[in-house]
This record gives sequence, C-alpha cells and structure tokens, in this order.
Amino acid sequence: MGFPSVTNDSFLGGKLTLKQPAVGYRAGPDAVLLAASVPAQSSESVLELGCGVGAALLCLNARVPGLQLTGVEIQPDYAELARENAQGAVTVVTADLDDLPLAIRDVQYHHVLANPPYYLEKRRKKSGDRGRETAFTEETPLARWIEIAAKRLRPKGVFSLIQDIERLPEVLAAALPVLGSLEVLPVCAREGRRPQRFLLRARKGGRAEFMMHAPLILHQGAAHTTDQDSYRPEVKRILRDGAALEFPPR
Repeated sequence: MGFPSVTNDSFLGGKLTLKQPAVGYRAGPDAVLLAASVPAQSSESVLELGCGVGAALLCLNARVPGLQLTGVEIQPDYAELARENAQGAVTVVTADLDDLPLAIRDVQYHHVLANPPYYLEKRRKKSGDRGRETAFTEETPLARWIEIAAKRLRPKGVFSLIQDIERLPEVLAAALPVLGSLEVLPVCAREGRRPQRFLLRARKGGRAEFMMHAPLILHQGAAHTTDQDSYRPEVKRILRDGAALEFPPR
C-alpha cells in the first residue's frame, strides 16, 4: 500500500501544497478549473466522485470556506494521500461508485463534481502504471457517473464536470434524462484551436434552455514561444489566485 515516492506540488500560486505520487496520475489544471467552476457557497455540502489526491475539493475549499466536503476514491493509495492532504477538511471514502456506503447514499448534496476518466479502453495507450490507467481509462461507463451524480443531488443541486471534448455528445445524451439547465463551456488552449476539454454545469430539476457558451481561451498568442506561462489574465486569476470561473450569464 502507498507510493514508493511522492512530491509536494503547489497549486493556486502556492496557496495550497498537495502530496502526489511521483509516478502515476497527477492532478493539474483540469482539477483547478473544475473546482473554480463550482458555484458553491459557505455551509453547503459538496461531493466529488473520483477525488484522486483531493486536488479539486481542496482548491474549492481554499476559495469557499465553511463547506462540508466529501470525496469518493476507488484507489486506496490515492484516497490515503487525499486524507493526508486534506488534514481533516475533507471526508474521504474509499469506495466504488457502484457500491457507495450508506453514509453517502443517505445524503443529498448541494453540489456534485466529477472529473471522470477521459478515454475508452480501446482508445487509451497503456502507460504501465495502474494509477494512471484507472484515472484515465473508463471502467465505469460515463453515463453511470452522471446517473449516480444526479441521484446524489438534492432538488436544484448543481452538477459540475470536466471532460474530453470528444465525449460531449455522450455526456449530453446521459445528462438530459436526469438533469436540466445544461450549460457547456468549451476550453481551448489558444485562439483558433479546437477545444480539447469542456466544462458542464447542470441542475437537478432545472428547466432553463440548453446553453453552449463561447470557449474559455487559456493562453495568449497563437503559439507557445517562451519558457514562461502565457495564460490570459482572467485564466491566471483562476489558476494562480484561486478566483472563481464564472460561466457567462444566460
């Protein structure tokens, strides 16, 4: 059990330091963007499905104090690191999504968030690392993640997800029967590039029309030309300063 070595990695411009495996799945900007997109308010309850080492929940906790945070993680070694990172700020449960403990199944949350595996088994090149394969390669169908999230939300509760753009049709097909007020925010590396990711926001019982927003552009310029980061100012505020990622108004 455990990792042979871990690193201490800074998030939010050094406001948060997390232990991560030196080799294996390592959280990055996607987790920060997901956390920034969650419209949570102090005292609300939040559940993350597949929390890894706790990066998204702890980034959210740094922005919105006073939340009741719970994370579910199937891999025991990652769950243990999440507990170490959280230092009591998050309740971390080691469980499969299809076998959640009663303590979670008895609760309806204000917010559920998820960063499910991006790749189908047939599309994923094997890395040889069990943790990376579990994090990146789908075992539980994506539709099942969304179904479970919807069940765990209270009425008008908000589901937030980040996913690979190629799976947008699949996500919408799964979400429409169980969630409403769907909004999609594509994420592009640079102006003129195709989106690689998208953020989804949906509300249980929501009735607002579907919205496809203009893309969030991460970097300035047409290409990366220096060793320094080239994040746009509004993106730097999210990734470095812990600001909220506001969806455009409807």
